[in-house]
Amino acid sequence: MNDMRQTIIPKSDQLNADDLIGREITIKITGVDIKGGQEQPVSIHFEGDNGKPYKACKSMCRIMVSAWGPDSKKYVGRSMTLYRDPSVKWGGMAVGGIRISHMSNIAEDMTMALTVTRANKKPFTVRQLVAPAAPNPAQASGSSVSTGNPIPP
Repeated sequence: MNDMRQTIIPKSDQLNADDLIGREITIKITGVDIKGGQEQPVSIHFEGDNGKPYKACKSMCRIMVSAWGPDSKKYVGRSMTLYRDPSVKWGGMAVGGIRISHMSNIAEDMTMALTVTRANKKPFTVRQLVAPAAPNPAQASGSSVSTGNPIPP
């Protein structure tokens, strides 16, 4: 084994920013649980989550509602790319957090002003997640297929 990421996996019941050190992941949603009155009321289950759902912060929930609407049942089968943003602050200290860079089922890239602090908003852009084209059997083997996402988050 040469991949050091296996040695730094945090023990937790949810996907953490530390799980995304050195990588991003594209997830396909299998279900959404909403439990009111909790600090993290939204759990987004995805294929291969191993019982560790993505618990989206309010800002990322605002992105999802803006992009996909308020009915979480419609999120099932949709995909998004998650990455670690080391500049996310908690308690005034940069601790890192999970952000969405790309989403399926949006017609074009979208930008929203999200709250950074009580008196400060900052634009946040989510790009359209384009599924790879199906390979054409008539193409010669060895040709590459573009994902349509040449710009990193």
